[in-house]
Amino acid sequence: MCGIIGYVGSADANTPDAIDILLDGLSELEYRGYDSAGVALANAELDVYKSEGELEELVSSLSVSELREPGVGIGHTRWSTHGPPTDTNAHPHTDDSGRVAVVHNGIIENYQTLRDELTAEGVTFESETDTEVVPYLISLYLESAENADGVRSDGGSIVYERAFRRAIDRIEGSYAIAAVFEGDETIYATRKESPLVLGIEENGDGRAGDADGQSTGAEGGYYLASDVPAFIEHTDRVVYLEDEEFVRLNGEGYEVSDEDGTTIEKTVKTVDFDAEDTGKSGYDHHMLKEVHEQPSALRQCLRGRVDELAGTVTLEELDTFVEQEFAAPIEFVACGTSYHAALYGASLLQQRGIHATATIASEYTTDRVPVDDDTLVVGITQSGETADTLRALREANRAGGTTLAVTNTVGSSAARACDHALYIRAGPEIGVAATKTFASQQLTLLVLSAAVSSQISHDEIQSLRRVPDQVRTILETTSAREVAEELVGSDAFFFIGRGLHYPVALEGALKFKEITYEHAEGFAAGELKHGPLALVTENTPVFAVVTGDGQTARKTISNIKEVEARDAPVVVVTDGASDVERYADYVLGIPETNERCAAVLANVQLQLIAYWVANTMGRSIDKPRNLAKSVTVE
Repeated sequence: MCGIIGYVGSADANTPDAIDILLDGLSELEYRGYDSAGVALANAELDVYKSEGELEELVSSLSVSELREPGVGIGHTRWSTHGPPTDTNAHPHTDDSGRVAVVHNGIIENYQTLRDELTAEGVTFESETDTEVVPYLISLYLESAENADGVRSDGGSIVYERAFRRAIDRIEGSYAIAAVFEGDETIYATRKESPLVLGIEENGDGRAGDADGQSTGAEGGYYLASDVPAFIEHTDRVVYLEDEEFVRLNGEGYEVSDEDGTTIEKTVKTVDFDAEDTGKSGYDHHMLKEVHEQPSALRQCLRGRVDELAGTVTLEELDTFVEQEFAAPIEFVACGTSYHAALYGASLLQQRGIHATATIASEYTTDRVPVDDDTLVVGITQSGETADTLRALREANRAGGTTLAVTNTVGSSAARACDHALYIRAGPEIGVAATKTFASQQLTLLVLSAAVSSQISHDEIQSLRRVPDQVRTILETTSAREVAEELVGSDAFFFIGRGLHYPVALEGALKFKEITYEHAEGFAAGELKHGPLALVTENTPVFAVVTGDGQTARKTISNIKEVEARDAPVVVVTDGASDVERYADYVLGIPETNERCAAVLANVQLQLIAYWVANTMGRSIDKPRNLAKSVTVE
């Protein structure tokens, strides 16, 4: 869940200073962790600077102007797993001689065994992290290889690469690791079940050069990062590393190889967003910007997939795959917000007569949820790097099931690990709390459910097409800010819904607790009277999602009356069809539509409630405490 950045200037170019590249890259990666940050500059000497706290703490401690020189460097922003956020636990970590510096994202599962082994060799560890064993392992193997044959003709030490590979060979777990050495202007890196991507800036603008193969040292620079936003300002040309691939990059270029050292030809791809996509565009927070980007994100999600004139939905990515009969269960696996999307997707399929279930990915095993050759396992992960979801998908693959990744990230681990990939097309999302990606997941699953069942009416297609404009209407007319300001200071906040609105209630509560730090819970509306009602008081607002005027709406109104009788403030999110407003203290309206699309619209109002309560309370909205955007550890 940590963020890694690396940079090497081309030997043939007038390259920018490494410290500026590293600090700018880390600022774009803080959504992955912001407990501490650090950089290592590997020029004639190896200089390491790191600090507890957010990136600004590191920057304020540096004399950046004195560090400005072309060269090589790596940086890291941390989300703590082993040891609290302190200066000592911050990355990069070095050996005691300061010859090697390492940054790491992931979990080293056998670190205690390695730590005990190294302690017996005389090593004294300073930090509580699992990462610190890596530079000491590298140092151990360096000492045993000092007299090995020397330097590559294209730059970079054979000794250093061998020591790095031997150390990695000892590690068990998930990781993306990058290392630099004193006196060697080269970065050595590898990955396993944790993201790592190269950026290639050639001819000075990042947009030129050949489309395939290894670098030949064109002008520009070479970047290494956990995610593309770290270097998108400089180049849109990328190489995605696969598990157990190694990369060596220096001023002469880069080389990717397998675990045996055999060179691998990699395809250079072009990403389809630019630096402006990751900025705030005048909004106070990334989250608010991304909430307001939902109309355009949803239009992009539907583009080319919904044909109103023909009355059809088409998913070109899946081709004939969606045309088969799904007699066997469809199993959704996901975590957090994506799990709420999975619940929504499973309910959509159930409505269309297809057996579907949703399981939290960390609880998923093929022993518990049997998989055979006819089973479709759908992993939902906005980043495509969620560790629990990736493990579940890989287990399903081994059991013989067909796997489908529903993700926002082209080239992500999930997209590459699965038999099929379906992209939600939400664009970059920087705020830790998912907003436009959840709405895009909802709409993508709505299209998927129609496609696999071949069941969609002309009215439903029209409703789908209207969703982006209806979201815009909500954003322009909402009274969420006023309602939020009235309710700040309440003891707890409950969210209820039935049917397709139950996952929306869960997501509303999750979004609320993520950024306000207040107690919030989501319930199936009918479950209130089976225990949670004991917690309801006059200081416990209840948010209820009620649309349409059918049996589901009437039953939810009965639940609203239950909390009304306990003097709890009631906030309803409604299209007004059921006359539920008469039982509410506050009303958040949505345009009238069908139940499936209404779940997308209702979610927007609950996002805004969470945002405005958090904003009124002065919370850190884009970087909520203890959380990170991409959860790459189990």
